[in-house]
Amino acid sequence: MEENQNHEYEYRGPIINGFLMIFFTFILIPVLFIITILYANDYNIGLSIAISIPLFILFILGLVGYFIQEPNVARVMIFFGKYKGTCRKVGYFWMNPFMTRKKLSLRIRNMDIDPIKVNDKIGNPVLIGMVLVWKIRDTYRVVFDLDSESFGGTTGSISNRALDAFVRIQSDAALREVTGHFAYDQTDSGDPDELTLRDSGNEISDLLEKKINERLAMAGIEVVEARINYLAYAPEIAAVMLRRQQASAIITAREKIVEGAVSMVEMALKTLDEKQVVTLSNEQKASMVGNLLAVLCADEPLTPTINASA
Repeated sequence: MEENQNHEYEYRGPIINGFLMIFFTFILIPVLFIITILYANDYNIGLSIAISIPLFILFILGLVGYFIQEPNVARVMIFFGKYKGTCRKVGYFWMNPFMTRKKLSLRIRNMDIDPIKVNDKIGNPVLIGMVLVWKIRDTYRVVFDLDSESFGGTTGSISNRALDAFVRIQSDAALREVTGHFAYDQTDSGDPDELTLRDSGNEISDLLEKKINERLAMAGIEVVEARINYLAYAPEIAAVMLRRQQASAIITAREKIVEGAVSMVEMALKTLDEKQVVTLSNEQKASMVGNLLAVLCADEPLTPTINASA
């Protein structure tokens, strides 16, 4: 059993079907109590009291031992301060009334991490937020390793507020760590395989899940999914970065326009030579190329003059 002392294991103690125990608690014990009161008083009052008191105590203890457990709910069993296991069975049960049962929800929980300001790989301040989906995996660690009081919980209990506070703080730290390893957008290095916060959503999410799981494992919590849901430059550099993106987009568009224009000019000259529509000297070809490129690459409509004389 020593290897199970630091993590969850199944409770193997006696658990009785609750419907079966109803017969003993609400039928057998009350009947015996009434018989004792009605008949034992006629013969021996002291004996009647001596029997009635234990029956009454058994009735009270019987009421305390009942509990209902739904799917994806667990109860950590503690017997006078000693961990005895975790019960994940579903149904209506009765068990030792002296056993402390701490109820924990194993259902999936959703958390929206508000955008925080972080410096990316090249030092640009960015605002980044994420959506986190998590659940409890190890009930032992949640109950015995997490200090609920430091997160606003009460003594001897695990509150949802304490769990949310712990997950939020650790997720915030992991998000800052991951953001610092990547640039917001492609840098001047021009490496097309470089991972960025803006274009590498799946890779960043996988890394986030790994980093957050490493931090939350100490408290028995598991991350199901972590996704960036907000990403933007910080307000102080947003306008500058917008102009930089616009300039980059204009340059890329111009490159495409020039590339297409050169292909069209080449096709025009090749067609004229093949069909022998006109014979042009080198100077005339150069003038024609210049006029065609001006027409094709200009932002405004132009009217070129082509000298096609022999």
